Amino acid sequence: MIRQLALSTALALALCACSSRHAAPTGTGAPSSTTASAPAASTSGAGSSSGQSAASTTSGANAAAASNSPLALPTSSQWRPGVNYSVISPAQPTNAPPGKVQVMEVFWLACPHCYALEPYIEAWRKSKPDYVQFVRVPVMWGPIQRAHARLYYTFEALGRKDLIDQAFHYIHDQEMQTNSESILIGSSKADTMHQMQAFAGKYGIAPTAFANAYSSFDVSTRLQQAQEINQVYEIDSVPTVIVDGRYRTDVGKAGGENQLIALINFLTAWDHTHQQGS
Repeated sequence: MIRQLALSTALALALCACSSRHAAPTGTGAPSSTTASAPAASTSGAGSSSGQSAASTTSGANAAAASNSPLALPTSSQWRPGVNYSVISPAQPTNAPPGKVQVMEVFWLACPHCYALEPYIEAWRKSKPDYVQFVRVPVMWGPIQRAHARLYYTFEALGRKDLIDQAFHYIHDQEMQTNSESILIGSSKADTMHQMQAFAGKYGIAPTAFANAYSSFDVSTRLQQAQEINQVYEIDSVPTVIVDGRYRTDVGKAGGENQLIALINFLTAWDHTHQQGS
């Protein structure tokens, strides 16, 4: 019985993420994005300037990450490197302000595991320490993921981050009914845009305003940056959490959603303390 329970627990934890196998074949009606040199992650909704390099956005508390200077690995009786989190080598720069530690969640609007984690992330965001900078980056595996990423950045560009939550709920409500992840995805790029435009229209977004933001240079730049971040961190499953450009973890490694939040707090506190002392 104990062995059976252990196997069931291990299986449950192994199924805590969507993998890159969810990428749709090329040829769906989802818009694509291009790639360039990798920048630091941009703060969600911050409107970072386009073309800004990782080196130019790194400062203060993140200088150690940029130069890849060593920090002692965070270790406790509960959390161990190689078990509960992976060490990213070389460490990547972030654009967190001086004295802040960045936490980045890579996610997908249609991922049920990201949706399951969302209430925990939202509660944590309300109580997280002031020294933590939270950013979110959409996964960019294939046409469907890129289309949902474009919707995400379009709502940000419109100043309607509240509609990201509405889209998150709508997509998963429809997934439950249709058993499909291709929600708000049409048979062509134009059809996809029109479906998303109609969804936004239910919440007072004028069709022209949506279309302009959807095809804007700002949104295209953010998609490009998201693609580069996905490549730098070799994202193959979501939700994935990157702490300070140094540590990578997820629900399975942490042992559950509550444990993931506790691990994030541990890693951010560790780096904040050690960076301040460096």
